[in-house]
Amino acid sequence: MKIVFLDAKTIGDDIDLSGYETLGEVVKYDFSTPQEARERVKDADVLVLNKVPVNEESIGLAENLKLVCVTATGTNNLDKEYLDKRGIAWRNVAGYSTESVAQHTFALLFYLVEHLPYYDEYVKSEKYVGDRMFTHFDRVFSEITGKTWGIIGMGAIGRRVAEIARLFGCKVIYYSTSGKNNQPDYKRVEFEELLENSDIVSVHAPLTPETENLMDKQAFAKMKQSAIFLNLGRGPIVSEQDLADALKTGQIRGAGLDVLCVEPMSADNPLREIKDSDKLLITPHIAWASLEARTRLMEIILGQIQEFFA
Repeated sequence: MKIVFLDAKTIGDDIDLSGYETLGEVVKYDFSTPQEARERVKDADVLVLNKVPVNEESIGLAENLKLVCVTATGTNNLDKEYLDKRGIAWRNVAGYSTESVAQHTFALLFYLVEHLPYYDEYVKSEKYVGDRMFTHFDRVFSEITGKTWGIIGMGAIGRRVAEIARLFGCKVIYYSTSGKNNQPDYKRVEFEELLENSDIVSVHAPLTPETENLMDKQAFAKMKQSAIFLNLGRGPIVSEQDLADALKTGQIRGAGLDVLCVEPMSADNPLREIKDSDKLLITPHIAWASLEARTRLMEIILGQIQEFFA
């Protein structure tokens, strides 16, 4: 068996992949364009990839190909009709990063809620050295206990965030983007009610026709001026220009994002203009990528390959 990794760099260099070598020949490429992939997959039995498009152009010459494994939950890069026509199976992985994304959600929140960039700079700039008082009140913060946390997208990650938020004393409400998700432990509300009542709004939804540009100018206008907005779903759920405007005008207190419409960040992204870390924190799509989550991911895929050929 020959296993070809087309964009191995997207899972990191620190993950042990030796288990794959027990199955056969393993070839790893850091990154691959569709044109490069066309040559690289010619004699592959299994492809392991994250973002590389899989279609007739990229795998048309792969006569031995039997299985495509995506190192992610989303499969938008797969031409499933073409794979079905060729009789090529595919697998993806769900649930491997729930704890990692939930943890990162709170990391973004507390960074903003407690004005940590301001206080970090205050101490490191040595303003605290020789100050008259032992504490410093310039940026007031509040406890999240008693606050209302609105969750958009109550899947596995949304539910885990809700559990933790409740432990912090938050009142949790949620909006089902599909209209079909009912969680009896939490109050389901309409979108406008969630926006108007929430002190914290976090997005954990997939990108669908219903969620694309869901958070636009009208949505931000309905939120409290003291509210924190967090997006750990998909970038295009948010109109980035409208978010930038909402932050500049003080329509909302702050925003933490781990996903953008174009990744890596495009040169014309309007959020680049906001340099105030007390208002905006963007991390480069790392919420899913704890060491444990990436290890879990690749162990699941190894098991999928073993099971397929068993």
